[in-house]
Amino acid sequence: MTGFAAATSETEDLAVNVTLRSVNHRHLDVQFRLPQSIQGLETTCRTAIQQRLARGRLEVAITVQERVEPVTMVEIDEALLQAVGDAVGRARDKGLLAGPLHPGDILRIPQILKVREERQAVDAARLEQVVQAVLDEALGALNEMRRKEGQFLAIELEERRGALLGLVDALEEASRDGAEALHQRLLQRVAELRLEPQVDETTVAQEVVKFVARSDIREELVRLRAHLAHWVELVGGDEPVGRKLDFLLQEMNREVNTIGSKAEGARASALVVTAKAELEKMREQVQNVE
Repeated sequence: MTGFAAATSETEDLAVNVTLRSVNHRHLDVQFRLPQSIQGLETTCRTAIQQRLARGRLEVAITVQERVEPVTMVEIDEALLQAVGDAVGRARDKGLLAGPLHPGDILRIPQILKVREERQAVDAARLEQVVQAVLDEALGALNEMRRKEGQFLAIELEERRGALLGLVDALEEASRDGAEALHQRLLQRVAELRLEPQVDETTVAQEVVKFVARSDIREELVRLRAHLAHWVELVGGDEPVGRKLDFLLQEMNREVNTIGSKAEGARASALVVTAKAELEKMREQVQNVE
């Protein structure tokens, strides 16, 4: 689920950059960093991501630069000009001033002119289209990176699955040897008990059979092999399987624990420890699988 990707679109009036960083996470968790101009596109972007990704914590950073040349706007404060004109007229009536008010005189009046720059915003529909296109390109690159990483991961997991299958075969053989050794020890003990007249041989024989049956792990081995076969079916499909594989490993671990409590012999116990170690390594790697 880990990966990094970036995509950019640049035109004369617009530049959009999308950066994606993903790390492992049990579910899909998307975090956005968007400029104010496209805050309203978060829901649309989230939907597009959900259609391409199933798991992982994804950080989405989008930058937008509008390259529109500003237009200079000049305005005259007409209210101020009117007030100045009225004042000049009153002064002329009183003989304080002579002559008309020329344009040059007006320009020298403080704050009579208002000069500002205006930028025409990029069309909202076009901006959304460009952002969506760049995001889609970045998602494609991210999935390609994750796919390549997944190929290496699949090879390692398959090797561990094969090793685990070999351990299942070894456990089956070790359990037979352990059960046979247990049976011989019990028979020897029964032979010793026959020397005691108060012992019921029929009851002892029944207990021997029950004890040996309790150490039988054939059912657990069958389920383990079934889980390992199901693993192959899951990884061969096109759908996200990370959560399913995680659950399957939990089931396999449960079977191995049961085998450890039932199987007889030091060799079987050692094999159980090895199998649990392999399952733990597989579980750690499955956290990277979408």
